[in-house]
Amino acid sequence: MESLPPSRKRILEVLPVSAVVPTRQRAQVFARTLDSLCEQGVLPGELIVVDASDDEATREVLASFGQAAGPACKVKYLRAERPGAAVQRNQGIAAVTQPFVWFMDDDILFEPECVSRLWRAMAADPQLGGVNAMITNQQYHPPGRVSRAVFTLLHGRREHSFAGRIIGPAVNLLPEDRSDLPEVVPVEWLNTTCTLYRREALPHPPFDSIFTGYSMMEDVTLSVRVGRTWHLANARTARIFHDSQTGPHKADVSALAAMELINRHYVMTQVLGRDRWQDFLRLFVWEAFQMAVGAARADSRRKLPALWRGKWQAVKKICAAPCTLQ
Repeated sequence: MESLPPSRKRILEVLPVSAVVPTRQRAQVFARTLDSLCEQGVLPGELIVVDASDDEATREVLASFGQAAGPACKVKYLRAERPGAAVQRNQGIAAVTQPFVWFMDDDILFEPECVSRLWRAMAADPQLGGVNAMITNQQYHPPGRVSRAVFTLLHGRREHSFAGRIIGPAVNLLPEDRSDLPEVVPVEWLNTTCTLYRREALPHPPFDSIFTGYSMMEDVTLSVRVGRTWHLANARTARIFHDSQTGPHKADVSALAAMELINRHYVMTQVLGRDRWQDFLRLFVWEAFQMAVGAARADSRRKLPALWRGKWQAVKKICAAPCTLQ
C-alpha cells in the first residue's frame, strides 16, 4: 500500500477512542478500509488490529497506515491467539487504553463525516452506552404481508415498524433509514460492523466463549447486556458501505446453519431469558419460516439439503447437552 497523498493526510481531530479490528487474510480489503478512514479527517487515538493471517501482508498495510496517520493515532498490531471474530475482539479489548471502544470490521467504506457524526451522537448523550453507523446496503425494509404476520406472531403484538427490534426467539431486525426519522434513533441491539461503545459500559470480557469462528449473534448478546443499563442508538446519518467478503468461514452452509440455531437458542434462553414453551414454539416457527423462504427462492433451493443437515445437527446438540451451550 502506497502512502496516501498529502491532501488526504490532514487530520482535523483525534478522538479518545480505541478502534478494535479483527482480521484474517484480507490485507488488500483492509487497506481500502484504512484509506477510507484517513479520508474522514477524524481518527481514533488508538487502532488495535488483531490479525489471524498466516502472512505479513496485514502488518505491512498497517505500517503504511501508521505513516499516513502520523503519531496522533497509536497503532498496535497483535497476532491472534486464536482465530474467530469474537475471540479476536476480546483479545483486542485487553489492550485498549481509551475511554471509548470502537468495534470496526475490516471490510467497510466510510461515507463523508461518518466518524464525526458517530462521535457526535455519543458525546451528546451521557446515557448512551453504544451507537452504531447506518449500513447503507444492509438495512430494514418494510415487510410484506406474510413476513409482517410472522413478525407480529413472534412479537406478540402489532407494531408500526419492527426496525431495530429484537422480537420473539432473538430475531434481530436491522434499523431503517427514513427521511422523517431523527439523526439518532433508539434501537434494541447494535451490530459490531461499525459501533462505538463507552468502555465503562462493556462487560468483561465483552463476548462469551460460545461465540467462535464467524461468531454469529455475538453482537446481539453484547448490546443487549449493555442496553440493560444504558441507551442504545443508530446514528442514521453516519453511513458506511459494508463490502462483506467471502471466506472459508462462510463456505460451509451446514456449519453456518447449525451455528445460527445454536447461537440463537443461547441468546433466547440465556441472554433474553425467554425459555417458556411458547418461546420454543416461536423459535420453531421462525426456523420453519426461514426454510420456507429458502425453498421459495430459486437461488437458494440447492442449499436446502445442507441447511436441513445443519439444523438437525444443531437440534441434536441442543437436546443432548444443553448445559454445554451455556
